[in-house]
Amino acid sequence: MTQTQDNSIRIDKWLWAARFFKTRSLAAAAVAGGKVKVNGERVKAAKTVRLNDELRIHIGAYEHTVRVLGLSNRRGPAVEAALMYAESVESKAAREKLAAQLSAERIYTVREKGRPTKRARRQLIQFKKSRIE
Repeated sequence: MTQTQDNSIRIDKWLWAARFFKTRSLAAAAVAGGKVKVNGERVKAAKTVRLNDELRIHIGAYEHTVRVLGLSNRRGPAVEAALMYAESVESKAAREKLAAQLSAERIYTVREKGRPTKRARRQLIQFKKSRIE
């Protein structure tokens, strides 16, 4: 992990180096969209992050609450990136609970098979006509 000289780095660059986002522009867009908060405050992409700052990062339906443990100017391997932050126990539990809930919802949803067949379409038309009359 490459340390920076002044122990601070831009938030978008840190999110990219810590592998929360695939590109730096995606990280900057997330920060601009209010998906990232530093110490409970909404920030801009140029905001500097320091050691021990608390970040709340929304990615899709999930929220990560992490504490900054390291700073790096480069995007290294995932093992190295994982050493740059520590996720809170509550955050991990909430994400796992949400993942289980979303997985269970997927099981019970009925998948449609695309366009109706000619026969099914005729049945739909007949059904709608019978409802109107």
